[in-house]
Amino acid sequence: MSINVMVVDDQTLVREGIKSLLSLAPEINIVAEAADGKSALNIIATHKPDVVLMDVRMPIMNGIETVEALNLKAPAEIPPVIMLTTFDEHQLVIQAIQAGAKGYLLKDVSLETLVEAIVKVHSGETLIQPGLTQRVLKSLQGKETAFESSIAPIPLSAKEVEILRLIAAGCSNREISELMFKSEGTVKNQVSNVLDKLGVRDRTRAVLKAIELGFI
Repeated sequence: MSINVMVVDDQTLVREGIKSLLSLAPEINIVAEAADGKSALNIIATHKPDVVLMDVRMPIMNGIETVEALNLKAPAEIPPVIMLTTFDEHQLVIQAIQAGAKGYLLKDVSLETLVEAIVKVHSGETLIQPGLTQRVLKSLQGKETAFESSIAPIPLSAKEVEILRLIAAGCSNREISELMFKSEGTVKNQVSNVLDKLGVRDRTRAVLKAIELGFI
C-alpha cells in the first residue's frame, strides 16, 4: 500500500524537485502540494494526506504556525508533519518540536533517507536527522527547554541512559537492539519506559528533556 504525501514549500523548484525525487519511490504517492501554510491547511482538509513534508520558512503562514494550527483540530484529522530545514535553522527546529511536528530533515537529504523518514512517521515514530540532532542538542545545553513533562521525573537506570544516548544519536529501535544485543520488542518496551519516566510523549522530547535534566 502506498503512502499519500503532500509537499508544502514556497519555492516552486524545491517542490518540483522533491516531487520528482519521490516519484522514484514506488511506495510514495504525491497527492497534493501548496506554497504556504494557509493554503496547506485547506488542501490538507480536502486531500487528507498520510504524511506532510513542510518547509519551515514560508510566507503568509510558516511551517511552525501551520503545525500549531493543525494541532487545534481533532487528532484523527492531523497527518504527521516532517519539517524540512537547513543547518542554520536549529532554533526553529526546537520551536517545531514544541509545535508538534513528527520529523525534522535537512533539505539535502538523500531519497533513501527521505523515504525512510516518511515510512517511520507514517508508522507513528518521531525522528530528527542525526546530523541535525547533534546541532539541536548543542544549542540546548545550559538552556531551559520548557517542554511539558512531569515535574519530578523518575530517575533513569544506567541502561536507560544508554538507550537515551542512542536515541539522541538517531538510532532506531532495531539499531538499538543490535547494538545492545536485545530483541527489538524489548527495546521498544524500554524506550516506552524511558518516555514514561521523563513524562514526555515522544522520543524527540525525551532527548530534549534529558539534556535539560543533565542525563546526557
